[in-house]
Amino acid sequence: MGKVRVITRDNGAGLSRDLAIVADVLRAHHEVSAVGLGSHRLGARLRHWWARARCRLRGRYDAQVSLERVYAPTLDCAGRNLLIPNPEWFKPEWVALLPRFEHVLCKTRHAEPLFAQLGCSTLYTGFTCADRFDPGVPRQAAFFHLAGRSTAKGTDVVIDAWRRHPEWPCLTVVQRKRHARPGPAAPNIVMLAGYLDDARLQRLQNAHRFHICPSEVEGFGHSIAEAMSVGAVVLTTDAAPMNELVDPACGLLLACTAGAQMGLGRRYHVSVDAIEAGVARALRLSPTECVQLGQRARTRFLQRDTAFRERLAAVLCSGPASVRAQDADHQHA
Repeated sequence: MGKVRVITRDNGAGLSRDLAIVADVLRAHHEVSAVGLGSHRLGARLRHWWARARCRLRGRYDAQVSLERVYAPTLDCAGRNLLIPNPEWFKPEWVALLPRFEHVLCKTRHAEPLFAQLGCSTLYTGFTCADRFDPGVPRQAAFFHLAGRSTAKGTDVVIDAWRRHPEWPCLTVVQRKRHARPGPAAPNIVMLAGYLDDARLQRLQNAHRFHICPSEVEGFGHSIAEAMSVGAVVLTTDAAPMNELVDPACGLLLACTAGAQMGLGRRYHVSVDAIEAGVARALRLSPTECVQLGQRARTRFLQRDTAFRERLAAVLCSGPASVRAQDADHQHA
């Protein structure tokens, strides 16, 4: 059992979830220290200083896994450095530090060539999210959109489309209060802006048969993967990496147009017309077809969850050859 540190910024959102997930996976085989740094520059520098001082006193970690962000002062604290990036948030000043990482571990196939072209040794591990499934919650033929803290979920377009169609089923939108722009009240739109406790959020995720997720850009796609985990009919953007999670076998894809570059990734735009076409397709599905799509989505989630846990453990325990062998096994399964 080795000593492993997982480090990122504790932002109370996606990075905090990633930190908990990766640390939890690795604790099955290693002694793990999970470090979440604040956004305050002075505080982060003090944590960097403390991390380096700890290494001098207690010895280096066997491995350090950096999530999204690269903290140069901490790279001397481990015998091996591994990076799990989100391409859209990768900063140009980090490129010079990439040779200090043994491998870049890619959450998506989409990320592999983006980092390979920078001269990195890349390994596909995939990724996962919390399993939100609760079979005890009755399903309603209604739509759910989880924007949370992100401004790149296509929320305004979804709301605009619903305003055109008062005959559509109810849409529930969960969004951070500071980003919410609900506009005039509509009889089939429920806006939940602000904090929701996790139990209520999970119930909402399970209660809605349809989840609409027209993301503009994703490093992985927690809201999409969580929708799959509850067995929902997922409508998402037909662009990478969103259409890597959801394909026509397990969900519905929304036409889009390419937009501006964002980091190493690219933003995509789903129009109101594309939302209308996707919702029309969803509403034509029979109850049996909805159940079948949802079951396939959940099966896909469970398969990816298992594969990610195996691949990440293999990187830390056995090295890249074992990861590639497991990857070939999963592709042939």
